[in-house]
Amino acid sequence: MDTTEKIAMVKRPPTEEVLTTADLKTFFDEGRHIRHYIGFEISGLIHLGTGLMTGAKIADFQKAGIDCSVFLADWHAWINNKFGGDMETIQRVAVGYFKEGLAVSIAAMGGDPDKVRFVMGSELYRDSESYWTNVINISKNLTLARVRKSITIMGRQQAEDVNFAQLIYPPMQVADIFEQDLSLVHSGMDQRKAHVIAREVAPKLGREKPVAVHHRLLLGLNQPPIWPVEKEKLRELWSQMKMSKSIPKSAVFIHDSPEEIHDKLKQAFCPAQNTDFNPVLDWAKTILFRDGESEFVVHRPKKFGGDITFYDYDSLETAFAEGDLHPLDLKTAVAERLVDLLAPARDHFSKPKYAKMLEELKVIKVTR
Repeated sequence: MDTTEKIAMVKRPPTEEVLTTADLKTFFDEGRHIRHYIGFEISGLIHLGTGLMTGAKIADFQKAGIDCSVFLADWHAWINNKFGGDMETIQRVAVGYFKEGLAVSIAAMGGDPDKVRFVMGSELYRDSESYWTNVINISKNLTLARVRKSITIMGRQQAEDVNFAQLIYPPMQVADIFEQDLSLVHSGMDQRKAHVIAREVAPKLGREKPVAVHHRLLLGLNQPPIWPVEKEKLRELWSQMKMSKSIPKSAVFIHDSPEEIHDKLKQAFCPAQNTDFNPVLDWAKTILFRDGESEFVVHRPKKFGGDITFYDYDSLETAFAEGDLHPLDLKTAVAERLVDLLAPARDHFSKPKYAKMLEELKVIKVTR
């Protein structure tokens, strides 16, 4: 690939933002060894928004010749009191279920998990004498107000009461980037605040700004608490209604059974002819029509028009908007495609070793 092709691959959906394309072009033009990472606080089951969105972009980055890594942020999970703040449990889940789930998600989206480095936070901190120096230097370049504003990267509202350890979370996230000498940092749009801090602070510490790539957030399947909503409020609503592991019916998990997938999609919010805020259409666009083109078959009884095939997302959206495609038929077709796409993940977690990890995690979430 030449630089133009590599940039197109990085910006391929579900990418929503690159900070900045000019910086990325410089890296490619100069033939840099680009070191990528995406970091995860270890918590709960892996859903499509975590697994497939990450897998899709890692697959793209690999094709563009970028060296990819996944950061398993066990300390961040501990600070945020995941799994009751039990570090031993967090670390066991990190090296077990979470790593396996991300690896199978990367493979499902066309990437090579064997070429992805998995880095544990505790290992990075233990093996580095400079990490905490970085945390202090970064903190000296941030105001308390800026840190509090960035607490939303933890899934918390700024106004919530937080303890002092949670204030260290954003500087640590930036230190993770600097300590690993990363040149391309990647996350969902909800984590962009930490990356913006990293780009702002880097020159003050004599470092080069990392390129930041942020991918789209998948909508959860639930109906918004207030509907309909004015168009100018849709962007805010989108962030509030993103897929969440804490609301199981809003999410499909990578190892869900075919029956679970069909049941969740059947109950999904999918207002007829509405294309502005529709989670089922969002999933079709973001996952199934990632390049804008695919072959998407909707099976229908003859009395309702018979089977219909769409070869691009725009045609699917138009048919739905004009009332030529019923919400139930769309839901069923999306569920069928997801069942097929997630088959490798289900097979992986049906093996005794990995099934045990999954069952242990489910018990932990219930009892802690």
